[in-house]
Amino acid sequence: MSIEAELRAEFDRWEHKETAVFKVLPYFLLAFSTVITLLQPIWHMPVHLPAVVGLSVAVLLWMLWFHTLHPEWHQNGPLMGLYYAVLMVLTAGLAAIAPWYGFFTFIGYHQAFRYLRGRWRYVGATATAVISAAACLGGMASITTNGMWWAWLVVSLINTLLAGSFSHFAELADRRNHRQKQALVALHEANVKLEAALEENAGLHAQLLTQAREAGVLDERQRMAREIHDTLAQGLAGVLTQLQAAEQTLDEPTTSRRHLANATNLARESLAEARRTVHAVEPAVLAEARLPDAISDVARRWAEINQVDAVLTTTGDARPMHTDIEVALLRTAQEALANVAKHARASRVGLTLSYMEDLVTLDVRDDGVGFEPTTRRANGSPNGGFGLAGMRQRVRRLAGRLDIESEPGGGTAISVTVPAIPAGGGA
Repeated sequence: MSIEAELRAEFDRWEHKETAVFKVLPYFLLAFSTVITLLQPIWHMPVHLPAVVGLSVAVLLWMLWFHTLHPEWHQNGPLMGLYYAVLMVLTAGLAAIAPWYGFFTFIGYHQAFRYLRGRWRYVGATATAVISAAACLGGMASITTNGMWWAWLVVSLINTLLAGSFSHFAELADRRNHRQKQALVALHEANVKLEAALEENAGLHAQLLTQAREAGVLDERQRMAREIHDTLAQGLAGVLTQLQAAEQTLDEPTTSRRHLANATNLARESLAEARRTVHAVEPAVLAEARLPDAISDVARRWAEINQVDAVLTTTGDARPMHTDIEVALLRTAQEALANVAKHARASRVGLTLSYMEDLVTLDVRDDGVGFEPTTRRANGSPNGGFGLAGMRQRVRRLAGRLDIESEPGGGTAISVTVPAIPAGGGA
């Protein structure tokens, strides 16, 4: 559960408890005051029984009708103002003839705050304070008999000041709670909009990855076409040329056998190139091994074929990445090594696969002849195979970056950086 939801639930719990208490409290205080008053004859204290019972029943029915049975009236200001005024008149009558009803007068403070608005709250609190002061001094009969009018005024003034202060602070707290509720509502709406935006972004991200995957398939087809042209087609053309030459020199056995041997060697080389090309696009390369193991295996086989040292170093927390990310890094390693074999004349190659929190990088460095990265070839792209331009396109489609550092005689360093999208995430 979010913090916003927890705060809203906490507010709802407190409001529910407060509402439940103040629904029952008036009836409890009325019953308590009535019971104590009716027990006064035991202590030889006179009670005007008909008036007490009549007014108590009247207060009970009045509260029951307005306070409990018709909650839909609570937002009607004039009607609830009438309810409160009549309630205070009845309460004043009870407190005047039976001082124990001073306990019941307490509900006047809460109901003034609950049902009155603006300055009328303070008027209601003042009325309640005056009635409570009369009850504290023994009722109107005691005040009149003992001449305690000044005491009643003083106690009323003190009660009014205290009630006004508490009402003021209660109103400030109510305003603060109202602002907090509004803030929570605004926060909830903002969270809903944020979740909708995140869902939309996730959909767009998935769409972009789908487009990147489709573009990758197209790139792979173009790469395969170039690979076939650069290797298989040229090899088969050479085989055909050697066979034609052998056919034309059948009367010269030595020359004919030489052409046949050349054709056989070309066929073997073409077959090896075909196997390497098929292996390069085989999904099982990653399905059967983790990315560091797959790149290490590619580097090992490349080193055996080309007689050049190639070592992979892995740093960071090696963890499964999204398929598109791993395929891009594996293809980059294959193509970088292929370029080293074709152009670099290197004696050593170092590969570094680095896992970071948000990124994965692959660095391929060789000690070969190097080249000038800003120089373009006549056809606009590097010779043979996928090439640097193809690697750059593949990486950019995954929101990654490819950097090349090289200089004639100083070797070459290729660095690929792609987002660390975990396996099963955001595709």
